[in-house]
Amino acid sequence: MTRRSAASLAIPIAFGCVYFFWGSTYTAIKVGVQYLHPLVLGGVRFLIAGTLMLAFCRLRGIHIWLPWRQLGWLAVVGLLLLGGGNIGLVFSERYIASGLAALLVAVMPLYVAILSMLLPRGERLQARGWLGLALGLVGLIALLAPGLHQQGQGQNGQVLGSVIVLSAAFLWAVGSILSRELKLPVNPMVAAGWQMLAAGTASSVAAFVVSGWHQAHWTRSAAGAVGYLVTFGSLVGYTAFVWLLDHVPVPKVATYAYVNPVVAVILGGIFLGERMVSTEYAGMIAIVIAVALVTSSRIRVEDQSRKPAVAERQPVKA
Repeated sequence: MTRRSAASLAIPIAFGCVYFFWGSTYTAIKVGVQYLHPLVLGGVRFLIAGTLMLAFCRLRGIHIWLPWRQLGWLAVVGLLLLGGGNIGLVFSERYIASGLAALLVAVMPLYVAILSMLLPRGERLQARGWLGLALGLVGLIALLAPGLHQQGQGQNGQVLGSVIVLSAAFLWAVGSILSRELKLPVNPMVAAGWQMLAAGTASSVAAFVVSGWHQAHWTRSAAGAVGYLVTFGSLVGYTAFVWLLDHVPVPKVATYAYVNPVVAVILGGIFLGERMVSTEYAGMIAIVIAVALVTSSRIRVEDQSRKPAVAERQPVKA
């Protein structure tokens, strides 16, 4: 097999890893959170994944020891992206279906677009971007409508879970913009490793404070969920993502933002028996189209010579 043919085969495999593994982690979280406190699930996952990521980088000869100032900023970004964003997502799946959580998380690029416009010299959206924001709002209302109806009947769990996951997506957007503005000259995998360690340490300490460790039930399903999230979500999926950024145009890689939620909905239906009403399906279609419009609008006006910052390379992966 020639080098060219090997590369042509590796690209679809890498896309498959990013699409499937990141989409499937929402299902794994739903399984894990049935046995483990969200802070325990997130803490253990990110401590293990961060350690393995940095060890992998070290074995490849990549410098992992950074100045304290850079480590401090990576910790702040990690607490926003993973501590607030990802573990907030885990909390939300205590109350809502994994597919719905994935669809609500998908609004994160819309948050980023809005916040970016508020910054000095911030990005400006084209007409298609504004159309995407409007369509995203319609989709969001459609997704939340069934939960609001349940709240009127005295069942407010879905509303609470939706508020949590939307707040988590906002924190991820803030962390993404902060990382982009910092422009730290750090290898993306090294940065991800330190961010995971920061979030994992903070989550583990917080779990101790709220007695989360005492509530943990380490069943085979719980251990399997953690192992899957570490191996396929944090390591294989992210490594494939970084590799794609070096071999495929960024706009094509950005398609994960609207493929992952669809994968999550399908897997949630197959393995967890989750069902959505027609309003939520309409919201799903609207959100996916909205993210595609906003993402393509932002990419069109960006400086194509600039590599995206590490946080821009990561979705709120489950």
